[in-house]
Amino acid sequence: MSNIEDNSSPPNIHIQSPPTAPPATDQASRGIAGILKRWKREDLIKRGSLGLRGIALLFSLISFIAMASNKHGDWRDFDKYEEYRYLLAIAILSSLYTGAQAFRQIQELSKGKKLIKPSVAAIIDFFGDQIMAYLLISSASSAIPLTNRMREGGDNIFTDASSAAISMSVLAFCCLAVSACISGYKLSNQSYI
Repeated sequence: MSNIEDNSSPPNIHIQSPPTAPPATDQASRGIAGILKRWKREDLIKRGSLGLRGIALLFSLISFIAMASNKHGDWRDFDKYEEYRYLLAIAILSSLYTGAQAFRQIQELSKGKKLIKPSVAAIIDFFGDQIMAYLLISSASSAIPLTNRMREGGDNIFTDASSAAISMSVLAFCCLAVSACISGYKLSNQSYI
């Protein structure tokens, strides 16, 4: 008839055994591997940040030197134009900031001793990189229209040197913008406990 009426066979019940824990040595090796991976990643981030700031320092110095030496007499003197003086001032500030940050990071990497408390350093890095990046792109964007107007009459050594200084400021901006992203990552991973 039906299965309900047939009580001759007991119901088939499957009991699952509890999962077994992996051996203790396996967990320890995974923990050590995770720690080593994290140290490598943190070391890569520190070195990458230092490299970007070093490159930004180089570009800022080249921009500073190119603009400061851009004096060719008469109307071809950077001192006569506000935009170029602004570009020069920001190149100087960027050189000082990136030089100080690179020096601090080199000291920390070589001596293994923090000069500034890590939470404070992360905040300074993040806001400093962002402020300098915005100032660099601002100074370059203010000098570009002036240089383009001067080039309409013809290219000369003055406009070429101005273009070189602007290009170096834009490249320094790119390096500091990426450095600001890295600084933001480091800031977000700070433990405040």
